[in-house]
Amino acid sequence: MSTKSSAAATARWLNPDEERAWRAFRGMVTALQAGTARDLTAVGLSESDYEVLSTLSERPDQTSTLREQAAKMAWSRSRLSRHATRMEARGLVRRAPDPADGRGCLLTLTEHGLDTLKDAAPAHVASVRRHFVDRLTPDDLAALEHIAAKLEGTGGGTDDGVD
Repeated sequence: MSTKSSAAATARWLNPDEERAWRAFRGMVTALQAGTARDLTAVGLSESDYEVLSTLSERPDQTSTLREQAAKMAWSRSRLSRHATRMEARGLVRRAPDPADGRGCLLTLTEHGLDTLKDAAPAHVASVRRHFVDRLTPDDLAALEHIAAKLEGTGGGTDDGVD
């Protein structure tokens, strides 16, 4: 018996309600990301640019190791390194050797990067409001926060006991 047949035989297939909920969730995420990405593009940034800039801005001295930054963003170090190279060429970030780790590097938000973030932030917040917050009631937002707490960090759908 092949592994594929065995996996198909033991799969817990989605019932119609579960499948509708899953597809609705995926559609919602896609629509929200497309809307906010389009709005960020209008101010000259990608979603990835904005995420790097905003997360670095939250760090002491606006500096992070590549390893810590990648972990915070849930990116691989190689993905972040490639993206940082493109951002460095635009003057948004600066890379330097990490004195504590000879193989690592530090990412620092430049003054130009901080100015770019400050210029983009109002448009980004307006986009988040337009595509997400203002379309929901306070109860909807609380329910989403509750659901997110249940799903974050579960590593595959195990019940983490969050109610």
